[in-house]
Amino acid sequence: NMRPSIRLSSPDALSAILYGGQSSGSTPRWSIRAWSPLDRPGQLCYARCMSQSASPPLVAVLNGPNMNMLGLRQPHLYGSATLDDVEQLCAETADQLGLAIDFRQTNGEGELVSWVQECRGRAQGIVINPAAFTHTSVAILDALNTFEPPVIEVHISNVHKREEFRHRSYVSLRADGVIAGLGTQGYTLALRRLAHL
Repeated sequence: NMRPSIRLSSPDALSAILYGGQSSGSTPRWSIRAWSPLDRPGQLCYARCMSQSASPPLVAVLNGPNMNMLGLRQPHLYGSATLDDVEQLCAETADQLGLAIDFRQTNGEGELVSWVQECRGRAQGIVINPAAFTHTSVAILDALNTFEPPVIEVHISNVHKREEFRHRSYVSLRADGVIAGLGTQGYTLALRRLAHL
């Protein structure tokens, strides 16, 4: 199962493959390994990667406010795993399922809206934990309503056993499925569901 070799003529070509035309400050779309064959002087490098036609489906995993505090914030509710642990878990699961992921977290509502908008025409699904924005953000709902592929809403805790104001989710009005109360395993279950849609 060798992946095709692609010659890169410039650093910009490498960036285009890694980031799908986005800035190099973004999360890479694919992981690739570059090397310079000794028997072909004058060529900048080669990259072994998936061709465009065979590239794995991309799933955006988007996280809302305070998710960066996982492992520190109310561990009796959210557990001891950190956001880095969740990202690693998602990456391992995606690799098993033949998916690529773009894993992000923000404390800003507007930034989360922009990320959802960027998924149009780019991602084949969204896993979203909007955190506190779940219960307040019509803007995120409106953004998700412009995204046609499947959306899975994830919550680490069981929001329905908590304060009454957490029982309402604007995101659920768009989500194709909701997973709550299963800890960080909810992310892996969401990815597995998307892999079968």
